[in-house]
Amino acid sequence: MEPPPDDNQDWDEDSDPEADPDVQAQEYIDRVLGSPSPAPARTVLAPPPVVSPRPPPAELWRESLRSPGGEPGPDASGLLGLPLELILEICSYLEARLVLGVLPLVCRSLRDIVQDQVMWKIRVQKLLGGAYPVVEEEDFDWPAACIELEEHLARWADDGRRAEYFCLSDGHFASIDSVLLLQGGALCVSGSRDRNVNLWDLRQLGVEPGKVLVKALGTQRSGTHKGWVWSLASQDNRVCSGSWDSTVKLWDMEADGQQFGEIRGKAAVLCLSYRPDILVTGTYDKKVTVYDPRAGQALVKSRRLHSSAVLALLADDQYIISGSEDRTLVVFERRTNSVLQRLQSFDVGHRSQITGIEHSLGSLYTTSTDKTIRVHVPTDPPRTICTRSHHNVLNGVCADGNMVVAASGGLSLEVWRLKP
Repeated sequence: MEPPPDDNQDWDEDSDPEADPDVQAQEYIDRVLGSPSPAPARTVLAPPPVVSPRPPPAELWRESLRSPGGEPGPDASGLLGLPLELILEICSYLEARLVLGVLPLVCRSLRDIVQDQVMWKIRVQKLLGGAYPVVEEEDFDWPAACIELEEHLARWADDGRRAEYFCLSDGHFASIDSVLLLQGGALCVSGSRDRNVNLWDLRQLGVEPGKVLVKALGTQRSGTHKGWVWSLASQDNRVCSGSWDSTVKLWDMEADGQQFGEIRGKAAVLCLSYRPDILVTGTYDKKVTVYDPRAGQALVKSRRLHSSAVLALLADDQYIISGSEDRTLVVFERRTNSVLQRLQSFDVGHRSQITGIEHSLGSLYTTSTDKTIRVHVPTDPPRTICTRSHHNVLNGVCADGNMVVAASGGLSLEVWRLKP
């Protein structure tokens, strides 16, 4: 067995000897996704590092009784004449989005109550009853999280029966392995083993089905890439696609999907994360590599953080988080160029390999080779609220706005349009 990587080793640019991308891709499929009874699947934990201590509910309630604007004066009447705890109880019967959007416009006192973060913490704890968030940062947005959680639970109530379902089977002629939603769920791009990246207009669902598939990106007759398309990421209206041909291609959706750049690497690109200042790739040769999109995708640094292929990435202004086939999750701090910690992950109930993870403040979706998509609340541990079975393996998932799309090994996109 290969020894674990040294967390303090320098960034490097060396690479394993070149291999045929199709052979390498098939070997990966047979080893990682083709096993009939792999070890229990696990999702990634969305980190960063320091967990703030959470006061017990009783202390939160006592704090909530201290109105930011002071107690109502002797002339207060109606709603504002009630004790603060009763006002909060009334607010709990209103949708979080309504409370945040309307009550601050009524008067200053209600504005001060709505802007109190403790009120939203209490509301979330009453809603979930579990440990949330997994990691609380100093500037955690409690009102936004509460809105997302309430809407997520409402949309998937009754096992998701309120969601509209569509199967888009005309577009690819091989397994679809990656999917990405754009513009709030209006557009979708998909990557396949047919080597194409397809563009879809989901606004045409149920309207003009013949116009849902727009086109395949690129101008090559043999396909968008020369190898299987395995990963997709976006930054605003720019999309990048990663392939087993060891390239990343960049597409400008505001310019009708024209290609505006290409990165040629030395190993298959299995995952991507695209930020304004960095483009990060995770590759088959166990490396995490950082490029600068502001300087023509110039290589910044590359490091072998794992002992097996890198399968998942997440980057923000402070951290790069990578997950690997070696079942480790590494948190890398960008400022110090050092590994911060290696984390354990959660079991979310799939019977085999997890292939896709999508999360936000209030939602968590996972897909698996067990042919299911599971919908969770992102608590510690995650709580599953809905499971939808499919007739083929599901290779990835993306959610944006009221749309959820899964990539299917049955050559189709599985689409759920959620009710508002």
